[in-house]
Amino acid sequence: EVQLVESGGGLVQAGGSLRLSCVASGFTFDDDGLGWFRQAPGKEREGVACISSSDGSTYYADSVKGRFTISRDNAKNTVNLQMNSLKPEDTAVYYCAVDTLGLRSCGDPGWYEYWGQGTRVTVSS
Repeated sequence: EVQLVESGGGLVQAGGSLRLSCVASGFTFDDDGLGWFRQAPGKEREGVACISSSDGSTYYADSVKGRFTISRDNAKNTVNLQMNSLKPEDTAVYYCAVDTLGLRSCGDPGWYEYWGQGTRVTVSS
């Protein structure tokens, strides 16, 4: 059974940092697309950042470029999201997701087959 488990969310003041981690079990990173998405109350789920598990290529939403960094550790089946200079508008539930057919899309959650349960990030002003 494939499982994704996120951790690292919490409450932080604007300008602060958080590091989210997602550990995958039940399969091994090979040529996958690994993504972080977020969903704020009343809004659609949106892609934040994604990375190819094979060549490490990364993509970011314009709203987080220069502030967030996605990384992966294939040996540990882990994908991380370092979030710096956080803003109140970053408040959301953050989800990691996997596309086992490769990094086909960074922004469209429909391409991703497996999802974690989410971790809440709250940024106070």
